[in-house]
Amino acid sequence: MQRAFDSPRPDKMDQTLILIFQLIVLVFSVIIHEVSHGAMAYRLGDPTAKEAGRLTLNPLKHLDFFGSFMVPLTLFLMRSPILFGWAKPVPFNPIYLKNPKRDSGLIGLAGPASNFITAIIFSLILKIFIVLSFINAPLIIFFDIIIFINIILGIFNLLPIPPLDGSKILFAFLPKTSEGLQLFLERYGIFILLFFIFFAFDLIAPIIYKLYGLLGSGMLF
Repeated sequence: MQRAFDSPRPDKMDQTLILIFQLIVLVFSVIIHEVSHGAMAYRLGDPTAKEAGRLTLNPLKHLDFFGSFMVPLTLFLMRSPILFGWAKPVPFNPIYLKNPKRDSGLIGLAGPASNFITAIIFSLILKIFIVLSFINAPLIIFFDIIIFINIILGIFNLLPIPPLDGSKILFAFLPKTSEGLQLFLERYGIFILLFFIFFAFDLIAPIIYKLYGLLGSGMLF
């Protein structure tokens, strides 16, 4: 599941074009995120994702009809300031892992890490283009959108709430005596997550904007 992001509102640009670009960036950022899970699992000895044909950037292998099309499209047509969507999770089988607890955490970490790496790569390209005066304001905004969306996906998915990746990282560190806590989070995680999305997202907003301030141009806000 991928958290929504607030649509930036740069001046002097067509908002429909911005929303379309955001949809495209969201889809491919989510795909990179999911492929990274599968790639890490494969590196750790689990061929499940590879055998399922999920180690590819082909959108058709990853997109979920409801989560990747219907929900974002509905929000787009409603001109919502918030876009939300998700792709089909990449499967992995703990049976193949040498250390299932640790390796599950590494597989979980791979998704958010891919989003941060994507944001850093586009940040470096953007800063080089700015130094060389090889870019104009609209292109800077497009780069910023890529950076901003990937920062949000990375931060949001690190939350230690099932089914987000952060919960897998948390479980990798919890001692066996904490099985009760793990069962509680797995049972009620989706409700905790929904509560966080609607009532507590502002808790991580400062981190998101701080990272954007470091990596982006600052033109979005």
